[in-house]
Amino acid sequence: MKLAGVKVLDLSLFLPGPMLTLMMADHGADVIKVEPAGDGEPSRHIGYMKNGASVWFRNTHRGKRSIQLDLKSEDGKALFWALANEADVLVEAFRPGVVDRLGVGYEAVRAVNPGIVYCSISAFGQDGPNRDRPAHDLAVEALAGVIALNEGQDGKPASPHMPVADALASLTALSGVLMALLRRQTTGAGDYLDVAMLDSLLAWTPNVTGKIFATGEPHTPKHERSWGGSAMFQLYECADGQWIALGGSEVKFARNLLDALGRLDLLPYAELQPGPGQYPLRDFYRETFRTRTRADWEAWFEGKDVCFAPVRNLKEGFADPAVAARGMLAFDTEGNEVVGTPIRFRDEPGVVDPAIPELDADRDKIVASGWG
Repeated sequence: MKLAGVKVLDLSLFLPGPMLTLMMADHGADVIKVEPAGDGEPSRHIGYMKNGASVWFRNTHRGKRSIQLDLKSEDGKALFWALANEADVLVEAFRPGVVDRLGVGYEAVRAVNPGIVYCSISAFGQDGPNRDRPAHDLAVEALAGVIALNEGQDGKPASPHMPVADALASLTALSGVLMALLRRQTTGAGDYLDVAMLDSLLAWTPNVTGKIFATGEPHTPKHERSWGGSAMFQLYECADGQWIALGGSEVKFARNLLDALGRLDLLPYAELQPGPGQYPLRDFYRETFRTRTRADWEAWFEGKDVCFAPVRNLKEGFADPAVAARGMLAFDTEGNEVVGTPIRFRDEPGVVDPAIPELDADRDKIVASGWG
């Protein structure tokens, strides 16, 4: 596998760091999860449980090894240094300054291991005026301005459906770590990577910053293409209270749909800029899609060249045979659901190891042989 032989020391908790190291483990890296004293990784005990383990923990920590260390104790630090001295990558997600106070920050680790790729993930980065401000995903999204774009049907901001600040920080960190490992092959030196959730989120706004950069004015979300201003990029309720999505605002898709509905006379509305000018077409779709059930519309759209999808719940999404066909849903020997890896190589593909470590389960082996 692509990362076979890479040694990763993971001090992070919750989601961004563990997802980063999970993707590395899926592709051959040896990940040692350093769990804090007490109950260990918090996600072991959060959310729904199945067969004695948290579903969250199972799908962020499978395929890793676990050791519990108290980094404030002499014994804990001694074992940390034994591991850090041989690690290729170290990931931490404490508040800025914590690792330095513990004596395990980048400069200290680099002094004994110049090749270390040291990745710090935080809400706002290691410098700047918000450095010490506490925040998880929701607060970061709010400060970035993206929750205000997420209007519900009542026109009020709604809580986000996915932790996109966490997710984008994790993927940004993965990219940076791999870049640093690649560069190390030439220089022999590692590097320090400062990943902020806010930075990672804002970096993914090029397609929606047009108005604010061009005019200096904030968005009116319901008038914009991505959030309700386009009749062909919109959610519509069906007769049974279920919903469908039109997800392609190109005029060709509007032409295909309106032709099938016998209303090509409405096509000029689809050619207008998103916003109130398209509302007559949006209103027509609202009336039309309320006349049949979601299942009826799924059958009706079959074979038509229109960006259409039923609005499923997550259970329905994972139940799609296409998800299993792509390896994104599998099961361990006990029947526990395991989410697959999205990075698919033709040669040396990743391998999903469904086994999850018990807290501190690998201590004896790690103490005896380190990374062996």
